[in-house]
Amino acid sequence: CSNVMAEWLSIHPLNPQKRLLVRAADMIRQGAIVVYPTDSCYALGCHLGDKDAADKIRRLRDFNKDHLFTLVCRDLSEISTYAKVDNAQFRLIKAATPGPFTFIFEATKVAPKRLLHEKRKTIGLRVPDDGIAQGLLSELGEPLLSCTLMLPPENVPISNPQDYFDELDKKVDLVIEAGDCGFEPTTVVDLTSEVPRMVRQGKGKIDWL
Repeated sequence: CSNVMAEWLSIHPLNPQKRLLVRAADMIRQGAIVVYPTDSCYALGCHLGDKDAADKIRRLRDFNKDHLFTLVCRDLSEISTYAKVDNAQFRLIKAATPGPFTFIFEATKVAPKRLLHEKRKTIGLRVPDDGIAQGLLSELGEPLLSCTLMLPPENVPISNPQDYFDELDKKVDLVIEAGDCGFEPTTVVDLTSEVPRMVRQGKGKIDWL
């Protein structure tokens, strides 16, 4: 938990201000935990290589060690760096990205160990359809380590950070505000076996399956 108050940035959802995205990306590189909007609900994120920041998010969310982070990517080419994607899977996810879906794949050797399911060596990835999230990922030039924004003991995602100003102000380093974002998480689809399996029904419609 940080003693310093969080920095709050109001970023326009349709025309994100570049200087604010640059500021946010710089803070993330320096170890900041960020709250940011996506196309499903607000998320917590940190730099991919920052173990301390990832551990802080685990404590904040009260994760057990089996709970996986998601790697939030700009596009499908980033996904194939960290996940083993065959042609059939690629066609499948191409139809559903960008969008409110998280896909579980077998991980490649490049994927950070702490992101993987210990026994299964799988990884969760997604490409959001959101202007601010995409702008932030572009400025970073790499994926964000991420999970849904919830504050235990509540088990519903936070749809507007302003409603939790006091709690967030003390617990994270940066909040990117873009109004109400809804509180429906992503639909999670497991693509590690031959037949795709829906793990969680969320915002994404799965008629393409």
